[in-house]
Amino acid sequence: MGLLERLAEVPDPRDPRGVRHGLAVVLALTACAVLAGATSLPAVGERIADAPAHVLGQLGVRPDPVLPARQLPSESAVRRLLARIEGDALHRAVAHWLADRRLKPAGLRALAVDGKSLRGAAKAGGRKIHLLVALEHTTGLVLAQLDVGDKTNEITRFRPLLEDVADLARMVVAADALHTQREHAAYLLGRQAHYIVIVKGNTRKLRKQLKSLPWKDIPLQGGPGASATAARRSAGSRCTLKNLLFPGAQQAIQIKRRRTDRKTGKTTVKTVYAVTSLSAEQAAPARLAQPVKEHWQVEALHLVRDTTFAEDASQLRTGNAPRAMATCRNLAIGALKRAWAGVVSITRRFSGVLAS
Repeated sequence: MGLLERLAEVPDPRDPRGVRHGLAVVLALTACAVLAGATSLPAVGERIADAPAHVLGQLGVRPDPVLPARQLPSESAVRRLLARIEGDALHRAVAHWLADRRLKPAGLRALAVDGKSLRGAAKAGGRKIHLLVALEHTTGLVLAQLDVGDKTNEITRFRPLLEDVADLARMVVAADALHTQREHAAYLLGRQAHYIVIVKGNTRKLRKQLKSLPWKDIPLQGGPGASATAARRSAGSRCTLKNLLFPGAQQAIQIKRRRTDRKTGKTTVKTVYAVTSLSAEQAAPARLAQPVKEHWQVEALHLVRDTTFAEDASQLRTGNAPRAMATCRNLAIGALKRAWAGVVSITRRFSGVLAS
């Protein structure tokens, strides 16, 4: 299905009397404005006003039957609509459109779950909007996104988030220690999915069990990784046990992360423990290390949204507008990833395109 068809699935919150522009048309214009570099609603309004005629025609904006020019939605009209739009429905439509166009990778498919606060957008009472995101490692696409809300936390939103991922079976869900929850593991196993989760102090008995294993007798395996600010090497050990204190856990993992600060030359070593429902036959050491390392891709997504699309700088806070704009940024990033497959840095490429 095309983008306009997907966006037409979103319920229209407006009174049908006096509506000049179709819901799908306004949403598509907004998304295209963000894709063209708009980082605020005033900028979205400017991009829409300057849109070429052939683009307007493709997005369904028709000429006025009386006036020679096309009537375009104003910035205030876009603002009012985004404030009232159903955030879950909008994200679902965008996620389905992106999923329709993604190439399903062969082999192990991993999904990273992580949260991000929209620091500039505060609701009444000072609540910052916090979104929980599920990102597919290989494609870099956001397959699900939920507003955590102010009366709950990420833990309670984990299952509702993944309910929107239709093809979760045989995926490996990677998450940080916050989501090392027995209920999460049982849910994933019930969906025929796998998990690999970090073990820290919130699961004390499990962490104690992992630390007491004879890791000195198990050789390190794994390869190098890197970050922009430091040279980092990761290696790990794994062992298969049947009595791990976590539902469905098949293997225990110890990861040694050596990080060298390029400015100071100082090297630090950090030991991290994890468990996974993947058996030794399903995941060799190198394959097992992949979802752990690629979990950082969700941080890369957050970085692009902040540096390229100025998400944290945005002080938009009316209704559902902040989340709707975050969804438009996900759409823009997903479209760019597909169009610029193989490009190392979307931020540099995008900045170069806008500069030209």
